[in-house]
Amino acid sequence: MPRIDYKLIEDLVPEGATVLDLACGDGQLLAELVREKHVRGSGVEISQAAVEACVSKGLSVFHGDLDEGLADFQDGSHDVVVLSLSLQQLRRPRMIVSEMTRVGRLAIVSFPNFAHWAVRAQLFFLGRMPVSKEIPYQWWDTPNIHLCAIRDFRKLCREEGLCIEHEVYLRSLDAPPPRRQIAPDLMARIAIFAVTRC
Repeated sequence: MPRIDYKLIEDLVPEGATVLDLACGDGQLLAELVREKHVRGSGVEISQAAVEACVSKGLSVFHGDLDEGLADFQDGSHDVVVLSLSLQQLRRPRMIVSEMTRVGRLAIVSFPNFAHWAVRAQLFFLGRMPVSKEIPYQWWDTPNIHLCAIRDFRKLCREEGLCIEHEVYLRSLDAPPPRRQIAPDLMARIAIFAVTRC
């Protein structure tokens, strides 16, 4: 069964667009975009094993470290740049969001909302770093180094001169978003933003 967040990202990508998928992992999202939206897609991934897995699927994926930026890509060279559930793992997340909007006309960013009520409750009542399905790591082995909440990302967009074109929130990766987005700062486990340079 396809992941709900991938389906929502796919819905934001125009048919036949040029897409750059950052931190693309095993290429599942990129492959879906190629198959379902007929995009001309490529990816960037730091894991050599993941790059090889992508190439074996016929995907065009380059080995690279996002914390070094996107200098190899020209301004406006892609219609869409995607960063799915990896923003919090980067050393320089602000830089990469800015680079995404330089390289692509539309940037789609998804991330776990570290201000979800269950995360707050674990910290408050248990006095321990939270662990959940979306944040499955213990504090000593987590790749998440820059924890982000929805309000944090909105503030970053304002400071970077980015316009939020679309935002959607998920309470689970297994269920579609609720029809009414009530108190997303508290209720959303995953946030998906589509932003452009204003």
